[in-house]
Amino acid sequence: MTQTTHWLDQVRWDSQGLVPVIAQEAGSNDVLMFAFMNREALAKTLELGQAVYWSRSRNRLWHKGEESGHFQTVKEIRLDCDEDVILLKVEQHGGIACHTGRHSCFFQRLTTEQGQSQWKTVEPVLHDPERIYK
Repeated sequence: MTQTTHWLDQVRWDSQGLVPVIAQEAGSNDVLMFAFMNREALAKTLELGQAVYWSRSRNRLWHKGEESGHFQTVKEIRLDCDEDVILLKVEQHGGIACHTGRHSCFFQRLTTEQGQSQWKTVEPVLHDPERIYK
């Protein structure tokens, strides 16, 4: 084990070599999104200063903003007390973190009216996703 990778060895990776990651906006503290990283993604994030995730659906590294231009500049990388969740404090470029064209992926709130619970969209689409993604 080299000194330069010791910090990566401290992370408790799951059986697939992944760790959950929460991206939080540095200024507002809004939770923007949830994703996963593998060792390479976390090392690349540190190297570039921009968020790089592991896309389970694409089965490859995913540099946030590679298609949309909505990059995340990483201000801090934190590890939780159990060493199995990463928190990125980021500056979200373009104001959109979600592939739906919204500021945050957490745009639905559970509401209960007259004994009925349902998910209600509470954040607007800022840009049409059809125009953002190739």
